[in-house]
Amino acid sequence: MKTICLYFEIHQIIHLKRYRFFDIGTDHYYYDDYENERSITYIAEHSYMPALNALHEMINADPGFKVAFSLSGVGMEQLEMHAPQVLEKLQEMNKSGQVEFLTEPYSHGLAGLANEESFKRDITKMSRRIEEYFGKKPQVVRNSSLIYTDEIGAQVASMGYKGMLTEGAKHVLGWKSPHFVYNCNMAPNLKLLLRDVNLSDDISLRFSNKDWEGYPLFADKYINDIAACPESEQVVNIFMELSALGIAQPLSSHILDFLKALPAYAKEKGLEWATPSEVIDKFESVGAIDVPDSLSWVDEERDCSVWLGNQMQREAFNKLYSVADRLLIAKDPRLLQDWDYLQASNNFRFMTTKPSNWWIDRGIYDGAFDAFTNYMNILGDFISRVRTLYGGIDNEELENMLTTITNQGKEIESQADEIKRLRAKLAKYEESAAEKKPAAKKPAAKKAPAKKAEAPAEKA
Repeated sequence: MKTICLYFEIHQIIHLKRYRFFDIGTDHYYYDDYENERSITYIAEHSYMPALNALHEMINADPGFKVAFSLSGVGMEQLEMHAPQVLEKLQEMNKSGQVEFLTEPYSHGLAGLANEESFKRDITKMSRRIEEYFGKKPQVVRNSSLIYTDEIGAQVASMGYKGMLTEGAKHVLGWKSPHFVYNCNMAPNLKLLLRDVNLSDDISLRFSNKDWEGYPLFADKYINDIAACPESEQVVNIFMELSALGIAQPLSSHILDFLKALPAYAKEKGLEWATPSEVIDKFESVGAIDVPDSLSWVDEERDCSVWLGNQMQREAFNKLYSVADRLLIAKDPRLLQDWDYLQASNNFRFMTTKPSNWWIDRGIYDGAFDAFTNYMNILGDFISRVRTLYGGIDNEELENMLTTITNQGKEIESQADEIKRLRAKLAKYEESAAEKKPAAKKPAAKKAPAKKAEAPAEKA
């Protein structure tokens, strides 16, 4: 039986304010609060809540329907402040048991391409946040914009995750189909789910385009196309941003009506739904895929050139991660929050100069150079603050501190695993003891004492 795996990403851009060269050293707050509140409120109202309500309705109507989400940490922070109803709805949906939450870099950044320890901390931080909110530790990773390389896959596997999502790009697959489970060539135990580019983009990019040859797209035709895939193929992975439902494709296009009609047609064709973890547990890998160079779901090239394709972007990127190791020992909450926000990949995308079929909203920036100048001003102030606090540490001392932190982290994880093991052992012992313990006998009822004969009444 062919399986459909449906997944949505939830991330929110952190908008930076206009920051001048003369602000460096005097102003340490970098964000446009008004625009951040306005944008997340708008998206929550016009996309997230209508889309989640529709998905929740689908869950309630069909116990076989499954869906997965991943959230960035910076996105969750914005939702907590300005649209908590979105997180409450996700928690409500989670109670159904038909939803899976994945993990991704907390910052929605590019640390996987720059600093191994920063990437690990980013993923671990997000996993803890997901577990706090939804009660289960994620088992599957989704990197920012599905960025993947063989080395990233190996690192994710070393962290104990069993699967990862990435792009089913033609230049990587060649003649192979994305409709199978693959594995990382450097870590065979890490399974890979590859996005079906065409079926995903039919919904997220083309659905309301009247010039598209496939317009209008109806649910029965969409499901028929999936069912028509070769019988041997295992899974069709449909991955997109949640904002595609309502923002990229306006609600007036009836995108949600299309979505809600899918389960009924899928059932008619004998198709089933599954979360990424269920797919990974159900299917064996058919083989490894080789991805020596970076892969993503952005632009025609499906690489990282939209973030790192020109000299400005690379200069900003290298300067940011030049202090990454020092941030690993940082304790200042404000500094660490700024680190998360400045890592976000959209900061580098605003600097792109490459032509693209996807329009980029640069916000306050007039162009790529304007975005670069503003970001570098902020970065100059940020790095100055880092050096003020941690600049006096030489490289050897820093390396020793990082080694100590790493060892402490491993020890804490080991102790946590041991506590879980002992608790499970104690629970089994108590259960076994309860079964062996004989039922307590009820105490025999005490006999009432015999009444004494009453003395005869005296005669008068």
